[in-house]
Amino acid sequence: MKQALIEAQRAFDEDEVPVGAVVVANKQIIGRGYNLIEKLHDVTAHAEIQAISAAANFLGAKYLKDCTLFVTLEPCPMCAGALYWAQIGRIVYGASDEKKGASKYQPSLFHPSTKIEHGIEASACAHLIRTFFERKRQ
Repeated sequence: MKQALIEAQRAFDEDEVPVGAVVVANKQIIGRGYNLIEKLHDVTAHAEIQAISAAANFLGAKYLKDCTLFVTLEPCPMCAGALYWAQIGRIVYGASDEKKGASKYQPSLFHPSTKIEHGIEASACAHLIRTFFERKRQ
């Protein structure tokens, strides 16, 4: 999760909503991403999508069954759908997203074989997001 937080800080530094993600396979990071929505003018450029694409390119495969995604914020329904189709083996997220998180809409958005863990480094993940939006409101 510390590496996902580094990615989230990159997003923060680029004035993007600070969400970061990494995909790990065999104890090696094979994909990284952070929000690039503003920079790319693309509403689909979420951290998870960036990390999934990088991992799939690294593996030369579309399925990530033996991989773990570490992400600083609970995936939204769009990202949950992408993770479903990638059949990712495990998702670990830090802060919950009470407004737009996938589990708030429908927990079954995640693939049935995907293991979900949450709350890892939750306070650090939430603090970065809270700080970002507090600065935006000033």
